[in-house]
Amino acid sequence: MEAAARPVTEVATNRTRDDGVMSDMVEAVRAANSAFYAAFETRDLDAMAEVWERTDRASVTHPGWPRLSGWGKVAGSWDAIFRHTPFIQFVLTDERVDVVGDTAWVTLDENILQAAGAADDGDEGDVPLSGARVAATNVFVREGDRWQMVIHHGSPVGTTDDDAGDEEE
Repeated sequence: MEAAARPVTEVATNRTRDDGVMSDMVEAVRAANSAFYAAFETRDLDAMAEVWERTDRASVTHPGWPRLSGWGKVAGSWDAIFRHTPFIQFVLTDERVDVVGDTAWVTLDENILQAAGAADDGDEGDVPLSGARVAATNVFVREGDRWQMVIHHGSPVGTTDDDAGDEEE
């Protein structure tokens, strides 16, 4: 009887294996996840396409949007977001990377600073900025030595009264 696949997990300093293999896989997934957010921040559709598995398995759920399936719809959603977002910056927190075989998932909080739309005079510098928090799950599959995203799911996180009080101080 074969042993079931066991998760290879890294959470900050908690490692379930320390033979180097797990660390290498986790770091490769972490690099793929970083490439996703770099493409997002630079609003680079070509770089975003490099991160994704461009197949019918691709699926994205942006906050407030319905789930979109298939690379064509996923790419179209990124194109729309990039065209209507002159600035976006992420501070990622509470990141956890799990790897099981050729599948990995990253759970994290996206703390976002963004400008949406265009300023009245067309100057991007005058667009007001707003903040948001999104709980995200990114799923990757390994093809050869590359980890490619197949699912990105983002859910908005509301602020609590404590959060609102912190901003007023």
